[in-house]
Amino acid sequence: MHHTQPTDLLDLVGQTIGTTGTLKIAQNQVNLFADATGDHQWIHTDPERAASGPFGSTIAHGYLTLSLAPSVLAEVLTVDGVHAALNYGLNKVRFPAPVPVGSALRVTVSVISGEQKPAGIEAVFRLTYEIDGGTRPVCVADVVVLYT
Repeated sequence: MHHTQPTDLLDLVGQTIGTTGTLKIAQNQVNLFADATGDHQWIHTDPERAASGPFGSTIAHGYLTLSLAPSVLAEVLTVDGVHAALNYGLNKVRFPAPVPVGSALRVTVSVISGEQKPAGIEAVFRLTYEIDGGTRPVCVADVVVLYT
């Protein structure tokens, strides 16, 4: 876990700050996400049908993978001395490969930019999600956080 002050993030631009432990993606988690979002497409929720589908098993929703961003950041980084850490947005998100249910997922976090704004420090983190045995990332997202 990396501990820092908001202004120290400006000095961390261009650096990798950490990698999460393994996060196991379970079918129950995918089903709950489907219920929460209304996206019950069979490639996510029907293991029997998905076994003969394009990926050979059910896969996690891309947005489920992305939604792990706040917990990923909290696992690798603690920013002290802030009133709030606000999810400000996303600059770019790509899902280059699927996340089969049962996959072991890890996320590497880098600081790609930081800027002093009137409201506080705006930091952009690149989150690179990978699975064991994967040949390319399953998600790459540039996540913007405003520390006030």
